[in-house]
Amino acid sequence: MTRVHAFTDDALGHLDAVGVVAALRSGEVSIPEVVEAALARTGAVNGRLNAVAYDDAAGARRRAADPHGGFFAGVPTFVKDNVDVAGMPTMQGADAWEPQPRPADGDFARMYLATGLLPLGKTQLSEFGFSASAEHPRLGPVRSPWDLERTAGASSAGSAALVAAGAVPIAHANDGGGSIRIPASVNGLVGLKPTRGRLAQDASLRQMPVRIVQDGVLTRSVRDTAAFYREAEQVYRNLRLPPIGDVRRPGRTRLRIAVVTEGVGTSASPEVADLTRKTGTLLEELGHAVVETDFPVPESLRDDFLLYWSMLALVSVRTGRRTFGRTWDAGQLDNLTTGLAEHSARHARRLPLAIARLRALPRRTRGFFDQHDVVLTPTLATVTPRIGHLAPTQDYETIIARLLGWVAFTPLFNATGDPAISLPLATTSDGLPQGMMLGAAAGREDTLLELALELEEARPWVRIDA
Repeated sequence: MTRVHAFTDDALGHLDAVGVVAALRSGEVSIPEVVEAALARTGAVNGRLNAVAYDDAAGARRRAADPHGGFFAGVPTFVKDNVDVAGMPTMQGADAWEPQPRPADGDFARMYLATGLLPLGKTQLSEFGFSASAEHPRLGPVRSPWDLERTAGASSAGSAALVAAGAVPIAHANDGGGSIRIPASVNGLVGLKPTRGRLAQDASLRQMPVRIVQDGVLTRSVRDTAAFYREAEQVYRNLRLPPIGDVRRPGRTRLRIAVVTEGVGTSASPEVADLTRKTGTLLEELGHAVVETDFPVPESLRDDFLLYWSMLALVSVRTGRRTFGRTWDAGQLDNLTTGLAEHSARHARRLPLAIARLRALPRRTRGFFDQHDVVLTPTLATVTPRIGHLAPTQDYETIIARLLGWVAFTPLFNATGDPAISLPLATTSDGLPQGMMLGAAAGREDTLLELALELEEARPWVRIDA
């Protein structure tokens, strides 16, 4: 098992994003120094991680000389390559068209960068974000810095690998089936998928029949995640949701916590189930009321979510030329994208009912969260697979069966719109991070962050640079 990281005695040191802010404000370091350190670190690890989709070092240096304001002013970051950032191409992890710089920031990037975060470029993802492992047929896989033979997990793999390896303290991610929480689990990070509509989003996501995708960040500390949502709320506030506010310390209220080890269509492996129950024991020791139970997941969810997911692939394939221009070449798409599109076309008559059932799911979870404040599950059903296990060069049936066997817990929260956070609370027998996921009722990110701060204090996670 080969670990890779870039932590060293430079302007970034071992600081998280809030720590970098403090160092900048005290004058201990300057924004150009911090940016140069992040660029050097990225260069040191990217050859082995394969995490960067677009390198904008020149633009980062220009921005460092004239940074935006905001709490995070000058803190280096990366943006996942499926949202538009002015002057950078948006390739969505695909090879099917010629890249062109985007003329303006999308709605999410405008909000994200208004917090002061300074982008160094964009990060690799699986094609259109459909796979839980970013293994590009031409460019190669994004590898976990904890073990270069393992996937960095999900479509936000590039962002996760760079944060875990210490290249930057915080990076953008988004999550349509687990792609904030999955790479957080794999790479020993904090990953919060917020409540549906919490943050500003690009128009293409707002127009979905079921808005399963939400944007967010990957960080190494809970306080960084809490600070990001506090600052984002200053830029964009959804008045339909209660504010998250400024979460800085653990909550005092003891919570009713349900422990669940049965996922959507499959159970957690014995090792992962045991790690989940041990986390439940920790919560009990902290004074919370813990009970093992089942989550109200309808038997139809697995098939409904897969059909909806595959519909997104069909739309991407059939509208490719109109969306991406005359250079569009569907022959360059991988087997997972084309297989999902074919699945959708075969079962199109079932889609309206699937959408109706997905839209009805929030009623089920509202009842559950009337009885429980938080639900604890593993983030993923098994330990992290090796590179190649989920490669999109395999036949579709093999890939999709393996994906569904691994990603069995995260999609429910995309369907319901409820918030969920993955924390690196467990370590496998192989010495790899294994995330534990906490979910709550819509709008209750504050509860999750307070509990996460308590758990981080009670059981500090293993660091890659330890």
